[in-house]
This record gives sequence, C-alpha cells and structure tokens, in this order.
Amino acid sequence: MSEILFIKTSSLGDVIHHMPALTEARRMCAGSSFTWLVEETYAPLVRLHPGVNEVIPVAWRRWRKSLYAPATVAELAAGMRAIRERRYDEIVDSQGLVRSAVIARVARGRRHGYDSRSIREPLAAVFYDKRYRISRDLHAAERIRILTGSALGYAPQGAPDYGLDRSALAAPGRRYAVLLHATAQPEKEWPEANWIALAKTIGGNGLDLILPWGSSAERERAERIAVRVPGVHVGERQPLDIVARQIAGAAFVVGVDTGLMHLAAALGVPLVAILKRARDLLAAPAVSRHTAVLGGTGGPPTVADVARAVEQIAP
Repeated sequence: MSEILFIKTSSLGDVIHHMPALTEARRMCAGSSFTWLVEETYAPLVRLHPGVNEVIPVAWRRWRKSLYAPATVAELAAGMRAIRERRYDEIVDSQGLVRSAVIARVARGRRHGYDSRSIREPLAAVFYDKRYRISRDLHAAERIRILTGSALGYAPQGAPDYGLDRSALAAPGRRYAVLLHATAQPEKEWPEANWIALAKTIGGNGLDLILPWGSSAERERAERIAVRVPGVHVGERQPLDIVARQIAGAAFVVGVDTGLMHLAAALGVPLVAILKRARDLLAAPAVSRHTAVLGGTGGPPTVADVARAVEQIAP
C-alpha cells in the first residue's frame, strides 16, 4: 500500500481547491493511504472528505505570532517530529510556498511540486525532487489535479469532484439562505448598504437569512445588517465542519469571493457569487443552472442584478 502525503495548508479557498485532487487520487490509486497536512483551523473541514485517511494539523498562523516563545518552539519541534515519524512513498506540495516546501523537505519521501516558473514562490522549487511546469492560467483546482496526477502517475479526467456529499451533511429543518458578506480582503467586499437592500428584497415568505462571520469587525457588520432587516440571524462563530453543514442545508447562498463561497460551490448549493476583480474570475466557480457568477469585469453587480440571479438559481 502506497503512503501519500498532501501538503496544502491554507487558505480556505485553496484547501477546497485541493479536494478534487484527493477525490481523483483515491479513485486512481486504489489501496493507497492519503494523509493531508493542513492548518489547524481547516482540519475539521478536511476530515469531512471521505478520501482522507489521516489529517496532520499544523498551527503556522498561530506559531508565527510568537515564533520564539518557548511554548511555540516546543510545539513546532513536536510537529516536525510527527511529520518525520512515517516514511511516505510520495509527497505532493500543492501550496508552493517556501514554508510548505520546507515542511516537504522535513518529511521523508519523494517530494513533488511546481517548477520555478509555475510556483507562487520560485525559491520553494529547489526543495523538491520532482518539479512540474503547469500553466498559471488554469483554474487553481485544475492545476492541483494536474500536479497530483503527474506525481502519482495518471492524467486527470472529467469534471472536478470535490468529494463532499451535500445530502449527507445537511440537516432537515427550516428553510434558510446564507449571505456570505465577509472577506479578509477589503477590496473584495460588497457595500454594506447593498447587503441590507438585498436582504430586504429576498427575505420574507418564511425564508430566514443567516450571516456567518469570522472576526469581530465582520460580526459587527452582520449585526448592523440584522438590525435593519427582520429575519436576519447572526449566530456564534463555529468550527468549519459545522459551518459546512450549515451551508449544505441552505436553500441558496449569496457570497463575495471568499473561502466559504468556494465551499458552497464545492457542496453544489445553489450559489450567486459576487466578484469585484477581473483576476478573480480565474478561480471562480463554474457557471451552471445552479451557479451564477456576477461581476469581475465591468464593475461589481448591482443589488437588482444579484436579486435577479437569486430568482434564477434558487429552487
């Protein structure tokens, strides 16, 4: 049985874009065992994928805040020992950063990654045993599928399969929609006034609206929206596996370009994606009768644009 280690630590959208590669590798390399090294925040979500045998959480985002503190040094050393405990047949680093390549070098096994022209940080390529040139003009999920197939000896085939079963994750209950208003990049935000107007337009008739959040500023914005619109709910911050179940159960999702928007697309939930920048189209969800991608070129969509798209994709 082959032992395969995937290194894709963050961010949320990138982690989701790695999932089709795992689904396909599980199918093409039957009998292999797959371990995924990922940032601790995203580990609960990765564990929902049926193709993963083991998840190794790392805490780089937490460690770097106090890198030289004795507790951090001890935890970091323990983490590196855990990575070296097992020998892997193949190690695939789809993160493409120096820090992820260093982790790949610490692990024992044949290391695969992008070449210096294909990678986000070219210096990282020197840490790999096998390097692959893969166009940066491809969708992120497709690049990872090609990298993984090249490393494991097969060619990707068919449409991407994220491996997440919406029906298994969703819990029956009231009808609701999720509005993903929050993003870590201010340039991707849609105006707060637009969210208020949209919520007033699409809410009502027994449809609750849920506004997730991940920071105190995002919670404050969500609460301001909720005060202005009846039927809007702002809950507590939840682990990603719980958030995934919440999104899976939604009648539809409207969201800016954020990791949770990509999660909704991966789950196959009816989705209206709001993009602000043309370059974000390269990693946008595929357009279908249940997915509308608005903006990206010619400026962001209006409230009326989004409301019309909701009517078209919502069941």
